[in-house]
Amino acid sequence: MASDRTILVLGDSLSAAYGIRPEQGWVALLTQRLQAQGYGYEVVNASVSGETSGGGLQRLPRALEIHHPGMVILEIGANDGLRGLPSAATKENLTKMVQLSQAAGARVLLLGIRIPPNYGPRYANEFADMYPGIAKQYHLPLVPFLLEKVALDPTLMQEDGLHPNARGEPLVLDTVWQGLEPLLKKNR
Repeated sequence: MASDRTILVLGDSLSAAYGIRPEQGWVALLTQRLQAQGYGYEVVNASVSGETSGGGLQRLPRALEIHHPGMVILEIGANDGLRGLPSAATKENLTKMVQLSQAAGARVLLLGIRIPPNYGPRYANEFADMYPGIAKQYHLPLVPFLLEKVALDPTLMQEDGLHPNARGEPLVLDTVWQGLEPLLKKNR
């Protein structure tokens, strides 16, 4: 049975605090914010650096079985895009993850990502349109672009230009919070 007080974050390096200390990542900062604001949620970070949507799909059933989350935050797909994998396959994997999460009784918050333009505008647009399409089809809350507040500011990104640094992570959390806060219930 799903626990209304467990949030499972299934993501890739953008949620796994790649290149910084784990406690500096947006997921750890989310745990702190939830506690500070009186929300009684446990946050389970099941994110793995380098993860693709296919890998996330393979891991999700076990994570749902172990943690019984009431909410799943899906942040995955960036590595598919960076590897130039077909967006149709990524969309299919994300769709299956949404279906599995909902079948387990969890609400889903979908975090969209955009890829650098070096794969051409058609692929980049297909990729960017995938997240709103899934959100609309399944009536999901959507954060259109996880890195919206940091991606174009080199002072908030690591040298690779792909991952936020410790100064950027609070802004990433602020972006996630906009989609998440309306879904939360205070611990009364």
